[in-house]
Amino acid sequence: MSDYVINVEHVDKVYKLYDSNRARVADTLGLTRKKNYKEHYALKDMSFTVKKGECVGLIGTNGSGKSTILKIITGVLSPTKGEVTVNGRISALLELGAGFNQEYTGMENIYLNGTMLGYTNEEIDEKLDDILSFADIGDFVFQPVKTYSSGMFVRLAFAVAINIDPEILIVDEALSVGDVFFQAKCYKKFEEFKAAGKTILFVSHDLGAISKYCDKAVLINKGDKVAEGTPKDMIDIYKKILVGQEPALNSKLDMADDFAEGNAASVDDGKSWKSNYQLNPNVNEYGDGRASIVDFAVIDDNGNYTNAIMKGSTFTVKSKVHFNTDIENPIFTLTFKTLKGIDVTGTNTMYEKCDVGLCKEGSEYVATFTQKMDMQGGEYLMSISCTGYDGVDFVAYHRLYDVMNITVVSTKNTVGFYDMNSKVKVEQVK
Repeated sequence: MSDYVINVEHVDKVYKLYDSNRARVADTLGLTRKKNYKEHYALKDMSFTVKKGECVGLIGTNGSGKSTILKIITGVLSPTKGEVTVNGRISALLELGAGFNQEYTGMENIYLNGTMLGYTNEEIDEKLDDILSFADIGDFVFQPVKTYSSGMFVRLAFAVAINIDPEILIVDEALSVGDVFFQAKCYKKFEEFKAAGKTILFVSHDLGAISKYCDKAVLINKGDKVAEGTPKDMIDIYKKILVGQEPALNSKLDMADDFAEGNAASVDDGKSWKSNYQLNPNVNEYGDGRASIVDFAVIDDNGNYTNAIMKGSTFTVKSKVHFNTDIENPIFTLTFKTLKGIDVTGTNTMYEKCDVGLCKEGSEYVATFTQKMDMQGGEYLMSISCTGYDGVDFVAYHRLYDVMNITVVSTKNTVGFYDMNSKVKVEQVK
């Protein structure tokens, strides 16, 4: 086992879900003998190893348990069952803001972070020039980090993580915040780390990065390790999971056959569409009530419910609205935003010159938006609404802002929010 720097053996992570705070307190104090909670397995019998010098990628849909296992490996969380062995000094970039004090300056946080990783001030002094050069944020390093943009923050955090000479580097999707030039610099550093025999473990929705930089990939779905192997093989199975959504995991040896058969929920299964998704409990909902959005769905190009869309594929958003009074020419809308709240793209029936006409009281209409997914790989928030005009006054009948998340899975990311899908040709002319 000496060549393994990370060894994860049969790890479970179970969370207790209580119906009320009273039930939580009673269970904590041992005041009840009966089980008054539900168990949620964030991880179930998770096992894998990482060899010294390997670059290993973790892939899977949002909520599959990737970040949870990284936190257990780094000691942020403790497993409910199983054991994790780490041989080597870890530097981890798990979440934007983890390990940083928002009130401290960037310089103070460099020393704070270095101290937490076991370095003396003298050792950090020796690495300071490299950290500042890599971060490249200028005099902002002397300002409180609470004033930083997300891009500046990740520059500093990654500069600290990668320049303190760790034996193991763990990164959880943080690079998606930086600009493309900074990402290129980070991946170049990845290659230097690999050449120096260092170990890298990272999570990314950018399957192109997983394929290019990783020696091995581990595929996780709903807390289960589905399989591990070459990045190409794991990405191929992952794409089948995105089609099937509910793969049968009774026999991991027969898993590829299960995926090929497809176990997705059909849009004709009789249930409400929205019941197939984990919705935002803090959705911003309002309107004057003259119309109500009663159901909605995101459907992939194979006709399955999903909130994970492959970049380049065609997908559909449906919105069903019940009209509580007569409304002339209501407007159905669809918008996608980043997690920071920046509008990326959107449209509505008015922009698309789709006049609905008079919707009578008691009637229901379904708006269907079908388009190609050209946004970059990453996490987004979807909003839908039904609006219109009462005379010259704009009216919001019903709006659901940030109602659910959309994961875009990409094998190729470009600059900015969306891909221009350029056709590129290079010819020798001399």
